[in-house]
Amino acid sequence: MWLSNSSVGRKFIMAITGAVLVLFLTFHCLMNAVAIAWPAAYNSVCLFLGANWYALIASAGLAAFIVVHIIYAVMLTLQNRRARGHERYAVSHRPKSVEWSSQNMLVLGIVILAFLVVHMIQFWAKMQLVEILGEHTKIPAAAGTLFLQEAFQQPWTLIVYCIGFIALWFHLNHGIWSMFQSVGWDSTVWIPRLKKIGAWWCSIVVVLFIAEAVVFTVNANRHFYLNDPELREQYKDMVVPEYEDDFGPAAVQALSSASYDDYVQMVKGQYQQMQNPQAASYFGDKYEGMINFLQHQVDFIDYLESHPAVDEEAVAPSTGVAAPSTQK
Repeated sequence: MWLSNSSVGRKFIMAITGAVLVLFLTFHCLMNAVAIAWPAAYNSVCLFLGANWYALIASAGLAAFIVVHIIYAVMLTLQNRRARGHERYAVSHRPKSVEWSSQNMLVLGIVILAFLVVHMIQFWAKMQLVEILGEHTKIPAAAGTLFLQEAFQQPWTLIVYCIGFIALWFHLNHGIWSMFQSVGWDSTVWIPRLKKIGAWWCSIVVVLFIAEAVVFTVNANRHFYLNDPELREQYKDMVVPEYEDDFGPAAVQALSSASYDDYVQMVKGQYQQMQNPQAASYFGDKYEGMINFLQHQVDFIDYLESHPAVDEEAVAPSTGVAAPSTQK
């Protein structure tokens, strides 16, 4: 089959899979922007893109495109090295930046792949994978802003992400125009134009990615994602229904309809009452499920309140504009 056996076919596959990945990166960049402009809406998007059938199909398709892109990249690299033979060891003049990207696409791809593994461990494994496995963890799977908190409060995360984004820029800077060349759009008029379009496109995407990572780091270190009142209400509505089968729909409804502060008082008060030795005999078989539910709620509340906001008087996301002072 020419798609897998010929050099042209392999480059065509690389171009198609690369185009899909470029579009996904653009979507991901815009989705991250939602987390800055409206963090609660970002969590709603995470809930929509959870372990639903359409999200699972999209995730499987994206994973397939990544695997195929990597396999064909390795095949083309090995093919080119065999074709050059010992000539690849010859010393040549220093190439231009785009030519450097072309000669080091595999190395850049390996750096990006390592970055992708870190990113998936920090987010996908704790969000969609947890839902697929049906596990209950400390953080609700749809609470994307809390996973931003967990990831970007680590001092090394921003450094790793910036390295990954820089490698991504070099990879895209060559890859975007090269994929058009691979499918036959090799006009001497359009190739220079496509190089400029590709440079602008990847620069905008990568600069936005880096800016978003910086904002996430600032907000995480201010503990904004833990203390924002709107987000806390949203977290409560996520974590309470997870144990409806154990605690009963009536109790879950009461907690869901309560404000966050009332929810905290209700959970801690009920949990304290359940510590009474007579509670186990009174509730019988339901006791274990109820105490597990309340323990989970208490642990989650303690987690949210473990780090007070750096700015106690004005908890607002960092967007480059200082929060107004309430001091007179």
